Amino acid sequence: MNDSSGDAGREEYDVTLEWPDGRSRTLDVRSRESVLNAALREGLRLPYDCRKGTCTTCVGRVVAVADDAVDPASAMDHRRAPRALDPDDLADGYALLCIALPRADCRVAVGPTVRSELGDSPWGR
Repeated sequence: MNDSSGDAGREEYDVTLEWPDGRSRTLDVRSRESVLNAALREGLRLPYDCRKGTCTTCVGRVVAVADDAVDPASAMDHRRAPRALDPDDLADGYALLCIALPRADCRVAVGPTVRSELGDSPWGR
C-alpha cells in the first residue's frame, strides 16, 4: 500500500479486498471511482444489485487503514447517502462498494459473511 496520509487529492488509492477463505486482491481505485467500478474495470466479479446505495448486496467492511491516523470508519466516502446503512453501520466501517469512494489506502472484508453481519434487509431493521 502507498502512504495515504489521508490526502483527499490523490489520484488513486490501493484498496485490498479480502474474502473469508483467505483470498485477497488489491485494486487501484481512481479518484472519484467507486470500489465496485474499479473491481469491474480490473475484471473482478463482486456481487451488486442496485448500484445506488439502496441495498446491501455490495457491502464491505473496512478492517484496516494504511495510515494509522485515519479511522476505518472514515476511510470511505460515498457518492450519495448510503440509504441501506445506518449511522452505526458507517461508524463500524461498513461501506456500500457500489458508491464507496476511498479516502485512504485500506483493506476491506467482502463476501457473504460481511453481508450477513448486517442482516437480510435494510428495510427490516
